[in-house]
Amino acid sequence: MRWMWTPVLLAIVTSGCAPDEGPSGVKTRDGDSSPAVFTDITADLGLAEPRNWPDGTFAILEIVGTGLALFDHDDDGDLDLLVVRMPPPGKPEQPAPNVLYEQREDGRFVDVTAASGLGDPGWGQGVAIGDVDNDGDGDVYFTNYGPDSFYVSDGDGTFHDATDAAGLGDDAWSTGAAFCDYDRDGDLDLYVAHYIDYDPKAVCKDSSGMQDYCDPRNFDGVADTLYRNEGDGTFLNVTSAAGVVLPDPRKAKGLGVVCADLTGDGFADVYVANDGEPNQLWVNRGDGTFAEQGIMRGAGVNRDGVPTASMGIAVGDIDGNHEIDLMVTNLRGENNTVFGPSGGGLFRDRTAEAGMAEHDLAWTGFGCGFFDYEHDGDLDLAVVNGRVYRDPVVEGARLSPFWNSYAEPNLLFENDGAGRFHPVPDRAGELASRVDVHRGLAMGDIDRDGDIDLAISSIDGSVRVYRNDAPAPGSHWVQVRALTGLRDAVGATVRVSAGGKSFTAPVVPSSSFLSQHDPRVHFGLGAAAGIESIEVSWPDGSKERFHAEGVDRVLEIRQGEGERL
Repeated sequence: MRWMWTPVLLAIVTSGCAPDEGPSGVKTRDGDSSPAVFTDITADLGLAEPRNWPDGTFAILEIVGTGLALFDHDDDGDLDLLVVRMPPPGKPEQPAPNVLYEQREDGRFVDVTAASGLGDPGWGQGVAIGDVDNDGDGDVYFTNYGPDSFYVSDGDGTFHDATDAAGLGDDAWSTGAAFCDYDRDGDLDLYVAHYIDYDPKAVCKDSSGMQDYCDPRNFDGVADTLYRNEGDGTFLNVTSAAGVVLPDPRKAKGLGVVCADLTGDGFADVYVANDGEPNQLWVNRGDGTFAEQGIMRGAGVNRDGVPTASMGIAVGDIDGNHEIDLMVTNLRGENNTVFGPSGGGLFRDRTAEAGMAEHDLAWTGFGCGFFDYEHDGDLDLAVVNGRVYRDPVVEGARLSPFWNSYAEPNLLFENDGAGRFHPVPDRAGELASRVDVHRGLAMGDIDRDGDIDLAISSIDGSVRVYRNDAPAPGSHWVQVRALTGLRDAVGATVRVSAGGKSFTAPVVPSSSFLSQHDPRVHFGLGAAAGIESIEVSWPDGSKERFHAEGVDRVLEIRQGEGERL
C-alpha cells in the first residue's frame, strides 16, 4: 500500500476511454462483445443498507478496509454472509459490530447478528473460519486493530466468545489470518499476520503538500504469530519455537495470508503478502518448524527484484499443470504479480506471460480470487480495486466528493486456457462498472445454481453481491466438499478427472484480502458429462481415489472412505 506518484498513469485514468477500451478504461480482448453476465443483486437479497460514511480523517486505519466471509453458519446447506466492520472515520469510540446475514429458503438474507453472538465490537479487519474442535461446525477468528476475538460455534447457529479460554486474542494490529494443520496432528492451527506499529499522531502529506494517508514505510512492521492447536480447546503461541521469526521483524507488514502446500512436499506452508517489504514464504520443514524462503524460492519480490505493496493473494492452478500458482494484488503502477512454479518448490515471476503486465497497471488491487466463471475448465480471475491515496476522480464514481478520489472499478479477467488472462469488462457488467473503494472479496455459489457468485466489501463496511449468469447450457460443473472426520479438510488438494482431462484445486478458503471463500472447491468441466475419478491429497500426507457418478452437483467425500493410493 506504498504511496507513490506516477503522472503517466494519471493520464491513463483521466484521459477517458479510447475506442478499444471498456467502460472502465481497461482494454478488452479483441472482438469481445459478449453480454454482461454479472448482475448486482444486493437489493434483491435484502442486503442494501444505506450508510452515511463520513469523510476520512487521513488515519491509515480507515483506508485499509475490512474483509468478509461466505460460510454456512447454521449447517442448513446454503451460504451465509459475515461482514467485518470498523468504526466510521473520526469516531473511533463508536461501536461497529460485525454483521452476520443468514440466507433464508427464498434466497434473501436476514440480519441475525444479535441472535448468533458474532457481533464482535472490535475495530474489525479480517476473518478466518475453521473447525478447531473437529465437531463439524466452523469457528470464527476476527482480526482487529486491538485485541483479536475468537468465537466457537455451539452447533445451532450461535457462537460464544472463547478468546480468553482458547489463549488467543493478540492485541497487535492484526490483518490476515488462516487456519491449517501445519503439524499434521489432525486439528487446525492458526497463523495471524500483523501490519504496522501505527502512531495515531502521525500526519502525512502528498507531493503537493496536501494531507493524505500515510505511507506504511513511515512505520515499523510487527512480527506475525503462529498458534498451535493443543487439541483441548486451547492454543499455544509457538512463533519462536517454530522459527517464524525474521532477522528484522520491522520488515514484516503482513496483509494477505494463505496456508497451503506450495512446495509440493505434502506439508502446509504459509505465504504472506507484505506491504512494501518482501513477501514471506514460510516453508514447512516437516518437524514443526519453518524457514522463511520467499526470495530464495522466487516468490518474495517481483521480476525486477523489488518488493511490492502486496495486499491480497489468489491461489490456483491457472495453466493446468497441477501445480499451485500465486497472484498478489499490488499498488497502482506495480502490476498485480503472478508467481508460477518452476520446479523443485521454486517460483518465478510470470506476470508478463500471464498477460498481467499492462491491463491492471492503473489500479490498486485488494481482494482477488481465481475461479472458473464460465465453466470452460480453466481458472479466470476477479480483482477488486480501490485507492489508498488521493487521485483525480474516475468517471462513474458516485460516492461523496472525498471518497470519489479513492474509488476505482473492479476487473474481470478471462483465462485463454494456457494461463494467459484477458480483461473482459463487457462480460463483467455491473461488477466492473461500479466505481467504489472496494476491499474484500469472497467467492461461493450463493444462489445454489452451480456457478460461483461474488460478494464484495467496500471501505464503508457495505457489501454488494454479484450473481453469475455466465455458464452456457451444456457446460457442466461439480463442487467437491472434502472432509476429514466431520470438518472441512483445509489444506487438501483435489484433482477431478472428467472428459479425458483433469483439474486440480487446493482447499484454501482463507485467502483474497482479509476474507474467506466457501471451502467447497468448484470445477468447471466444459462439455464433460461424467466424472472418471476424484483424487485427494489429504493434509496428513495420505492420498485416496474416489469414484463418483454424475455432474452438476455437490459431492461430499470423506477421508478414509476412498481407495488408498
